[in-house]
Amino acid sequence: MITSLCYETNGSCYRTLHPFGVQLTIYLFCAIGMIVTVLGNLLVVVSVSHFKALHTPTNFLLLSLAFADLLLGLTVLPFSTIRSVESCWYFGDCFCRLHTFLDTLFCLTSILHLCFISIDRHCAICDPLLYPTKFTIRVSCIYIATGWCIPVVYTSVFLYTKAIEEGLGHFLQDMPCVGSCQLLFNKLWGWINFPVFFFPCLIMIALYIKIFIVANRQARQINSMNKSIESQLNLGASKRERKAAKSLGIAVGIYLLCWLPFTIDTMVDSFLGFVTPPVLFDVLIWFAYFNSACNPLIYVFSYHWFRKAVKLVITCKIFDSRTATVDLYRE
Repeated sequence: MITSLCYETNGSCYRTLHPFGVQLTIYLFCAIGMIVTVLGNLLVVVSVSHFKALHTPTNFLLLSLAFADLLLGLTVLPFSTIRSVESCWYFGDCFCRLHTFLDTLFCLTSILHLCFISIDRHCAICDPLLYPTKFTIRVSCIYIATGWCIPVVYTSVFLYTKAIEEGLGHFLQDMPCVGSCQLLFNKLWGWINFPVFFFPCLIMIALYIKIFIVANRQARQINSMNKSIESQLNLGASKRERKAAKSLGIAVGIYLLCWLPFTIDTMVDSFLGFVTPPVLFDVLIWFAYFNSACNPLIYVFSYHWFRKAVKLVITCKIFDSRTATVDLYRE
């Protein structure tokens, strides 16, 4: 590999020149990731929006989650791809700030939505009789608004106010060189970023451990008793609820696998003087981005209603207004 400067100016970042074949491979890999992210989440957005059978509190949370991942694929990943391959930022400081804002906003929105979905599944499995009255459309909308407002405020404070710079300036590092776009990767960000992303993960892990225990106990009770409709209702969660909890548990697990390496590296790196090589940093951040493409794939393999919805969308049958009332849950 050959190195050069991003800009012909003092203090410019160094640019790593990859062989053409390597550049092409990285661009193709990133392009495939963006296409899968955009198309997969677009299918979720269209399906939940169009089919009335899917207008449930849980699915509205899934809709908002998919919308955040869709926007990430459309607005963030194209420019992150160029930065990763070219190892330089060519779009100016103002857009760098906006890009960082959108990146952090959509990623933090995703984790909060997954946390709220975990709470929803916990209520459905552990308190099924009261669930319809406790987790309503109104409650779901409150969770969605909270899941967007907190990231907006949190990220805006760091990027568009001077309170942090003036109050804690000794923690902050100036941008290391011209042509870099890593505004938030300083010691302060590393310390705050870790608990902000990790505590919701701990909440999700704790909730799904309890969900797993309760769902298994209910399944054993159902198997040991007369499998009439009445007994199943009295014993708790339905088969559909347990399957939904399992599928969303997989989604949370994949989220943790994708995001924890990057989050931990950000925390540790702040103590070691930011020694993570740029190539490793790009691998970790793209591994985290990959999570946004995973959720629609999980739905395809887990939910028959999503497969039926996708089939209707792809075949353009959704343009027939009668399909909006199709019962997608019927086997």
